[in-house]
Formats: sequence, structure tokens, C-alpha cells
Amino acid sequence: MATPAKWRREGNLPAELTSFVGRTRLLAAIGQRLKEARHVTLTGIGGVGKSRTALRIAHQIAGQFPDGVWYADLSRLQDPTMVAHTVNGALGIADQSARSEIETLTDWLAPRRILLVLDSCEHVLAAAAELAERLLSNAPQVRVLATSRQSLSVPGERTVPVPPLLLPGEDDAGSPFLNESVQLFAERASAVVPGFVVDEDNITAVSELCRRLDGIPLAIELASVRLRALSVEQILALLTDRFSLLAGASRTALPRHQTLRAAIGWSHELCEPAERLLWARLSIFSGDFELEAARYVCAGENLPAESVMDLVAGLVEKSILLRGDDRSGVRYRLIDTLRHYGKEWLDKLGETDWVRRRHRDYYLQLAERGEHSWSGPRQVYWFGRMRQEHDNIRAALDYCLHDPAEARTGLELLSSLWYMWVACGFAREGRLYLERTLHASPQPSKERCKALWVLSYVRSAQGDTAGALDAAEQCATDAVRVGDSIAVILATKMQGTAAFLQGDLQKAVALLGVAIEFHRSGRELNPGLLPAIVELAVALTQQNELTEAESLLRDCRQLCTERGELWLRSYAVWATSVIERMTGRTDAAVLSAQESLRIKRHFHDVLGAVLAMETLSNLALDLGDPGRAARILGGAQANWQLFGLPQLGSPFFGTEHENCVKECKRLLGEEAYLSAYQQGSMMDFEEAVSYAMGELDTGGDPPEGTEPVS
Repeated sequence: MATPAKWRREGNLPAELTSFVGRTRLLAAIGQRLKEARHVTLTGIGGVGKSRTALRIAHQIAGQFPDGVWYADLSRLQDPTMVAHTVNGALGIADQSARSEIETLTDWLAPRRILLVLDSCEHVLAAAAELAERLLSNAPQVRVLATSRQSLSVPGERTVPVPPLLLPGEDDAGSPFLNESVQLFAERASAVVPGFVVDEDNITAVSELCRRLDGIPLAIELASVRLRALSVEQILALLTDRFSLLAGASRTALPRHQTLRAAIGWSHELCEPAERLLWARLSIFSGDFELEAARYVCAGENLPAESVMDLVAGLVEKSILLRGDDRSGVRYRLIDTLRHYGKEWLDKLGETDWVRRRHRDYYLQLAERGEHSWSGPRQVYWFGRMRQEHDNIRAALDYCLHDPAEARTGLELLSSLWYMWVACGFAREGRLYLERTLHASPQPSKERCKALWVLSYVRSAQGDTAGALDAAEQCATDAVRVGDSIAVILATKMQGTAAFLQGDLQKAVALLGVAIEFHRSGRELNPGLLPAIVELAVALTQQNELTEAESLLRDCRQLCTERGELWLRSYAVWATSVIERMTGRTDAAVLSAQESLRIKRHFHDVLGAVLAMETLSNLALDLGDPGRAARILGGAQANWQLFGLPQLGSPFFGTEHENCVKECKRLLGEEAYLSAYQQGSMMDFEEAVSYAMGELDTGGDPPEGTEPVS
């Protein structure tokens, strides 16, 4: 067996993909400000390198933060209400509760020493400012480093302007070869044209080029790309001609803004007409996207589908598009500043609404494909795919929400994504969107019925049984009105789930039994019904009808194996471990609970994981290790609180938990129990799962630099 890993906290800071040039004094100044103040904001124009500078200083000082440096990219957000949710996700907090997101964040951050990087705040300024102020007030060991085109204007904030790079003659280097603007051009140019060097023959032209571009990093990088086809002298001549057209009255009081727009505009003009059109249409994407999406969304008048691949390659060649590779394949994205420029052109072309609708249609079709495939062998793929498409899903939903005529399509998209809200860790977000869209579309319809049973499902997952029951009853009423028999059965299933969580086992068994019989009839294979099998088995377990419960679970596991389904199987395996423990098969129960956890890692399934962890804490107690039981309890309880209502408010789960706590205290004593429990409570989700699996060794002490939770 492998040696368990030691406790470690690293954060989620992105890797630096390009070399960082110059800025020595600026980095020192930022580092000093972060020692003096808990909130520092880097300000400056677009393209000046705020994000890149923040990333560099964050990497430099990461060792000062025992609980990691955490990075939240806000540039992709269109809805300011999603700021706190985005930060939650960046921190890896599986917050699916009905509580305020800021309340969840402050609770999680309060005992931790971290640096939180909030990147690109200017378009969600008020929401970012409110979040920063709340976090700094309630989490005393947290520091915030923000980037924005303007200050957040919160108490205690220190701003550090990020200027353009120094120009030849402005620094103390003496030699222009050592100037940071020249060095940046040389670095990027050598990446474009291997073997390129700045030498005595071209240093004068390179220096003048950097001056013409005002030392703005993005402008210099865009110019360097032209070396594939032009000499430095030719680039300089073209830029001089271009800029001369902008002289005089067109020069504003902010000349560097004008310089950047001129540099981008020049790059835009040097693109082929079809490339410019594609650039504009691609600006509709939020975050990154795949080629298939670009082809579907952007093809149309003046842009044949078969030409999109070559045009994308051309934009990559010109550094307009960034290309990235991951496990799912090749993805593309526009630099934020270039995306905004493309959107301006899309508006001028009058195509914004048409392209947004195409974008929405693509992600609706993708959501439906995922739904139809969810209970099959590609379930893990669809989990990863939809999390990857999260930003674009949000953009599609925002389009539906901002146009009353699109509300019904919004319901269709939302309800098709039920697996994303329930199984992929986005319950809170799903609930927010579902409630807003249902409010905007009050007339009974099949789309509304489906959205209501999905909302009931989400609320149950949060432990809001009253809200779940209300949505299920609305679904049943509307379903009768519109003649939707499938929705009636699904509403029955959701009512059974709510009854189960409320402890009304007799009612739960009856309602869930109806749903299962309907499923077994073969008339409906909707995966929304499949969890009823596990829920009924757990209800029967609580009634001590163990033989029938285990038989149901055996059939469920077989069905999941036949389909290649993993998510529900993990619940069936966990429920089996409960029965195995109750019948004295302790070793088998441990293996089953840990198998459940192994599967749940594929899905970041906090609800299922904490249920398995609760069972493993009881099993550790059975095996004579109350200290381990207490640590698992601490890790589970901390994640319960982040997820939603601890133990889902269920009398059965609550009683089991309290019995385990009491026995641990009796065996360890109050002080030793609290010490072990607090060690567990400091673990994040992944650490808590690893510890329950026997893969993480805490060494008996909390992580360095942390304080006990009171």
C-alpha cells in the first residue's frame, strides 16, 4: 500500500505560460503594499499587464500563505450576482446550500491564511467591492489582490497603478538592449520567428516601435506577431502610417488608451475580411470553446461552415485567438481585451442578437445530448464536459433570462441540465436560475413541469424539504392541467424524496414505490426516476427491512453496471455499506463505503461523499479508532455545512451522527475529541475524502499556520 500523502495546501494559481519581463520595481512595490495592507488593487488600462503582474507577484509570495493562493477569474461573468458564486467555485467550495454565498465564503475563510486574487473586476465593480469588504471584515487572515481598470473603493484598499513598460531612454539601463519594452518584444518575437534577435541592425527600429506603442505589453505582443511576414522596419512604417491618421483631434486626454485601440485596430485591419467577421462572432463566447461550437455558432452569411477551421487557425497564427489543449481536446479563447473589441464590431454589424441565439441553441442541444447520455458509459465525460462549458452555459441562460420571449426556452435549457445542478456540484446556481426563470414563465406547460420537478430535486439535495415539497406539488398540479403523465410520476417521486428526508417513512415508501413501478414498466427510463430505487432502499433500511432493501440495491447496482452508470451506483454501494455494517459485516462495509468514495471523486459529489464519510466514521469507531472517527466527523461536518443542511435535516442521519459523536467523546474525552474533530474540520473537500480513504496522514496535528475552529 502506498504511503499516505502528507497534508498540503497549494491553492489553484494558474501556471505562468509565458516568461515575465521587467517590472522589478513594480513587483517590489506590490509586495510591500501587501505587507502593509490586506487589500491591494492593481489598476491600469486594458492590455497593460495587470493580470500578468498579479499572477507573477502571487507566485513569488505564495509561500507566505499556508492555506494557499487562490485565483478567481471574473472576466467571463455577465451577471454581477454570480461574483460570490464564482469565487466559491475557484476556492473549491462545493457550496450547494440555500445560505448566502458570502456567508458561506466568510465561514470557510475565517480560520484560513490565504491570498485571494480577484482578476478583472471592472465590469462587476460593485459586486466585487461588496465581496472584498465582507471577506476582509469577517476573515481576519485573508488578503485580497484585485485587478481592475479602476479602484474598488473599499475601506483599507491600497491601489498600485500598473504603468506601461519603461521605454528606451526612460530607465537606468543605459543600453537599449536592456530596456524592458525591448526585451519583451525580443522574447515574443523569438517565439514567433525562432532565431530572431534584437541586434545592432534593428535596435533603432525596435526601440522606436516600442515608443510608438507606448510600452503597452499587449500592443507590443500583437506587433511582434507580424514578424512572420514583415521586418521590424516594415512594421514600424505601417504603424507610423496608421497612427498618423489618428493624430490631432482624435487624440484624447488618455493617449495610451488610444494607442492600444490603434494597435488592436491595426491588427484587425491586417486580418482577412472573413477573419474579422469570425473574430466578431467569436466574441459571443464566454471563456473558451471548441471548434465544433465555433463552426455551429459562427457559420452563416458570408462565412461558410467549411471555412471556419482554417479561419480559426489564421486567428491563432495572428495571436488573436489563444489555443489550449486539455484532456477533452483543443480549446480556443479570445484575450479579454480583444473579445471586447470583437463585441463592438458585432454590434456595429447588427448581428449580436442573431449570434447570441445561435450560441444559446448550440448549448441547448449540448445540454440535451448530455441529459440523454447521462445514465450511460460516458457519464464521467459529460460531468467534465458540462463543468468545462459552465461559462458558456451561463451566457446562454442569461440570454434567455433577459428576453421574456425566451423564458420557455430557458426552462427547457435549465431542466435539461438537471444532472449538472444535482450531480455536478452546482445545486445553488441551478436553484437560482430555476426560480428566476419559473417566475418569468408562470403559465403551465410541459417545460414548466419539468423545471418544477428539477427544482424540487435541487431543493431536496440542499435539505430544503419544505421547498422541495412545494415545487413537487406545483409540478403535480400543472402536470394534470397540461396532461403530462410523466411529470405526474416524477412529481410523485420528488414528493417521496421529501417525505423520506422529513422522516415520514411510510409515506416515502409508498410514493417512491409508485415511481419505481412506473420505471420498471419500461414506459419511462428518465434517469430522474432511478435514484428512487436507492432512496426506497434507505427508507426500508431505516424500517429494518434489510433483506428487501439489500435486494433492491443489488438490482440497482446490476442495472447501473449494465448501463455503465457510475453516479447512482456510488449511492447504491454506499447504501449497501450501511446494511453491511448493521449486519456485522464490518470489513465489507469499509470496502463498500470506500468504493463509493472512489466513484464520487469523478463527480466532486459532496452530498454523496459526506454520507459515505459519516458511515466510515461509524466504522472507524466500530474498529476501535475513535480518533480517526472524530477526524472524519470533523471533515464531514465542515463539508455538510458548506453543502447545505447538515445530515440533510433527516432524523435518521442526524441520530446516527449524534450517536457517533457521543461515543467518540466517551472514549476520547472531551478535549481530545475536540482536538481531533478540529483537525478534520480544517480539511477541504479533497483532503477530507483522502483522509477517509486512508490516503492522507495528518500527522496528528493541524496544518501549519492554521488556528483551531471555535
